[in-house]
Order: sequence, then C-alpha cells, then structure tokens
Amino acid sequence: MLAGDLYRGADPELEAEMLQAMVLTKAFNDSDPRDGEGRRKVLRELLGSIGVDVDIRPPLHVDYGSHLHIGDRTFINFGLMALDVAEIRIGQDVLMGPNVQLLTPTHPVDPEPRRAKWEAALPITIGDNVWIGGMAVICPGVTIGANSVIGAGAVVTKDIPADVVAVGNPARVIRSVHAN
Repeated sequence: MLAGDLYRGADPELEAEMLQAMVLTKAFNDSDPRDGEGRRKVLRELLGSIGVDVDIRPPLHVDYGSHLHIGDRTFINFGLMALDVAEIRIGQDVLMGPNVQLLTPTHPVDPEPRRAKWEAALPITIGDNVWIGGMAVICPGVTIGANSVIGAGAVVTKDIPADVVAVGNPARVIRSVHAN
C-alpha cells in the first residue's frame, strides 16, 4: 500500500489501524481547546510525526494518521481531511485554510478491478512555508514546492514548483510569489 501497489482496504490489519485512528481522531476532535498538552499527546499518538508549535484546529479527519507527518510551526485551520493511505509530508511553517483535502488514494480506471475493490495510493509532499487556501484539494502523488501559494478552492492535480502562485481547477501557475 505504502509503495503505491494495489491493495484491498478491507484487509483486517488495515481495518484495525483505521479503527484506532478513528478513536484517536475522535478524542482529538472532542478535546477541550484549553488542554493543549492533552491534545498534543493525542496527536503524538495519532500522527506519524508532529513538529513543535503545530496548531491543528478540529475537526481533523485521517485514514490512518500514522502516515501523516507535520513540520514545526505549521498552522492547520478547521476541517483538514488527510486521507493518508500513502505518506503525507507537510513541511515547516505551512499555513492551511479551512477544509483543505489531502487525498492520497487512487482507484483503477478499469471497472473490473475497481469493482473488485482494488485501490492504490500515491504520496503527497508539501514544502516549507507553503500557504494553501481554504477548500483546496491536493490530489495523489502531488508535490508542492517551498514558498508556493495554492489559491482557495484550487484542485492541484500536478506538481507545483517552488516560489509560485497556483490557482484554479485544475490548478495552474499564474505568477511568481516575488512578482510585484
């Protein structure tokens, strides 16, 4: 699964991991916002790794959590959906607006294997100091370069280089972040 090979999600071991993630996610989402250390403890147990001074606003939704890695000083606004069937790496100093979706799963285009419940996943990598606007969707296998900005509502289907602004559906680069 993590290598991008076809797998079936109904595997008992995977289902047990997802159930554990649901329990921990519920604990985080239901936690008292005044209990910063308690919330951080849940996130350390849920996520693959979490840097210092990370702020995640509930609700948070993950498949496994253990494949999600978040760098230092990152801010994630309400409603992140991180389907971390493959690894998701979020760099340092990243800003995410509300209801961003990071989607690693893919399904066969051919109807027969899709009907047989085969699926795969491709990793997502978000560089340092990236800003992702609210309701943006980052598709499987995408890398977003450092310092880039993804506009609100963008659907990112292909890699985005460093130091650019990308908007639209599908997202396209419209300018450098350094343009005046």
